[in-house]
Amino acid sequence: MNNWFISTLFLVITIFIFYGSKRLYQRFPNPFTLPIFMSTFSIVIFLLIFDIPYQTYMQGGKWIDLFLGPIVVSLAVPLYRQRMLIKKYVKAITVGILSGSTVGIVSGIAMAKGFGFQQEIIRTIAAKSVTTPVALGVTDTVGGNLSLAAVFVMIAGISGAMIGPGVVKLFRISHPVARGLGIGTASHAIGTAKALELGELEGAVSALSMTISAVVVSLLVPFFIYILV
Repeated sequence: MNNWFISTLFLVITIFIFYGSKRLYQRFPNPFTLPIFMSTFSIVIFLLIFDIPYQTYMQGGKWIDLFLGPIVVSLAVPLYRQRMLIKKYVKAITVGILSGSTVGIVSGIAMAKGFGFQQEIIRTIAAKSVTTPVALGVTDTVGGNLSLAAVFVMIAGISGAMIGPGVVKLFRISHPVARGLGIGTASHAIGTAKALELGELEGAVSALSMTISAVVVSLLVPFFIYILV
């Protein structure tokens, strides 16, 4: 099969799986039927069953990946619309991002050390809660495993999108700024997409938190690796 056919085939399969997952979620709304989780899980199972290499799949998947950059940039739209409210809560947002980023780093290191993981794993898991390019850069700097770093970022994003709304509901966190802060700081872009479903302000704050926490984490991870590992 030529490359054009393979690319088209896997692109169509990916879109079909996603929309199938979306229809399933609309009918049976549940954290475990969340489209991002179901579609990711379904694609992994599909590739394993038919023994399809990831590189082959990405001949089509790369076209979806190509749009991730513009999609992230488009998150600036709700951020701009809600700029006055964000200015109003700038102190709370700053404290929330700093504390959330710190807890994310320290909890990851503590968990990895508690389970007796190797040094490489501990250095890899520290930057799990930021977007993939930043996480890979930070992980490379501190001597972690880049392949595992991408997996940890994916797990943090998907799990945050799955359980984040339930957590804020469980603890009765009703303020949109607080909800957006928590989800964006812990679950980066995937969490932000879910936060937008809660409301535009939640999405705007989540996008802001995702961006600033990436900078904060890149500065704090080497420090905490030095003192804790």
